Amino acid sequence: MHNPYREIFKAPGSKGFAAAGFIARLPVAMATIGTVAMISQTHGEYWLAGAVSATFALTNAFAAPQISRLVDRYGQSPVLVPAATLSVVAFAALILAAHFQWPTWTLFVTALVAASMPSMPAMVRARWTEIYRDTPQLNTAFAFESVADELVYIAGSSLAVGLSVSLFPEAGVLASTLFLAAGSFAFILQKSTEPKVHPIERSGGRSAINLRSVQVITFALVAIGAIFGTAEVTVIAMTKELGQPAAASFILGGYAVGSLIVGLIYGTLKLKAPLAHQFAVAVAIAAATTLPLLFVSSIPMLALTLFISGVAISPTFITAFGLIERLVPAAKLTEGITWVMTGIGIGMAIGSAASGWTIDQFGASSGFWVSVIAGGVALTTALAGNCRLRLPLKASEAMPVAA
Repeated sequence: MHNPYREIFKAPGSKGFAAAGFIARLPVAMATIGTVAMISQTHGEYWLAGAVSATFALTNAFAAPQISRLVDRYGQSPVLVPAATLSVVAFAALILAAHFQWPTWTLFVTALVAASMPSMPAMVRARWTEIYRDTPQLNTAFAFESVADELVYIAGSSLAVGLSVSLFPEAGVLASTLFLAAGSFAFILQKSTEPKVHPIERSGGRSAINLRSVQVITFALVAIGAIFGTAEVTVIAMTKELGQPAAASFILGGYAVGSLIVGLIYGTLKLKAPLAHQFAVAVAIAAATTLPLLFVSSIPMLALTLFISGVAISPTFITAFGLIERLVPAAKLTEGITWVMTGIGIGMAIGSAASGWTIDQFGASSGFWVSVIAGGVALTTALAGNCRLRLPLKASEAMPVAA
């Protein structure tokens, strides 16, 4: 039986960089929640834990694209070595600051420096693109990466909290730091699959975020990310209100599993419709599946509706990254991918904050109104910007050479 996922791993070196990249991206899910678990136990103050965690997350959201921009210009190895090393050292200092109760400002400074952590999902996708550019296998590779992202979020957050609670407060962040060090340097050592540096030529020295296509896709995925963030907070609040708080982890796991299953299937399909149309349809489905969440009144209903809501997530990601690969110049590809990843993270932070406030004001179930609004914003963005995603690069994205 033909297995498209087996086919993509026939490329020399693909198994190695994919495995190393998976380990190196675990901190994406572990670092933030691990920091909250660590500081809330060592200092007993949730506001401090949240503030330090947010310092890292928001700084990394804006630093990662700049690191990726340097990667596009100078190559992966010359940039990833100092960036990953600095992040590992800063995380180690953060652990020491928490353990030995150093002054509070040291927590924020070390978290700020740790935000130099590069976007490993973007680095892995850049290698797949270098191997399978303009071939059907690239869609399958992006599907595999979307599934890997889901697995990271399913396993990473639970692992970070579980280690911190069962062993010692710093265990989650320590494990995350070790994964970052081992995975990043194993990835860097694999030179044979490292993408070559492309000349910047016509796009000049300007950032990839100046491209209209990147702006449209990133903003749409900020809204999609807000749906994620809302789900996490609202599910925890609703299961507590319904008297079964322990069900939250299983329900959120089902949400990710729904996306994972559909992502695996979607990666095997060879659809003829333009990617811009596929992206719009996926976003429309994601928006539509938020509506049933408003009528949930029991744990089984919540689990079912959230599982259904997860089905459009992977196709949205897969088509988004496929569009980035086709519409962004090769010299800016890694940065373009990173902006999209950043958009998701920013959206999750916005969704968590907005739904938390809404729940405090109007009750647990009202949190899903944030999902509905975010879905509407995502769909409006995808439809309004669809022409930008359909036009060829030379007509829509051409930029003058910087003087």
